Amino acid sequence: MDMQLIEKNINEIIASLENEVMALITDESIDKQMTNIHMKPLASTKQILTNALDSIKMVEKLYKEELEKIE
Repeated sequence: MDMQLIEKNINEIIASLENEVMALITDESIDKQMTNIHMKPLASTKQILTNALDSIKMVEKLYKEELEKIE
């Protein structure tokens, strides 16, 4: 697996989500309740991606440890 590519792509998606959040926060035409409603899926998606990246890193680490045992 190309961990650098995976991490780079996930981080790009997270940065895009953060830009959407900033756009929502600074949009004065949307009231607070609507802002909160729009932010929930963005925050959840960011957390899911962060957890996925952590899981992928753990799998990669375990894979490398197993390889070291065999060699």
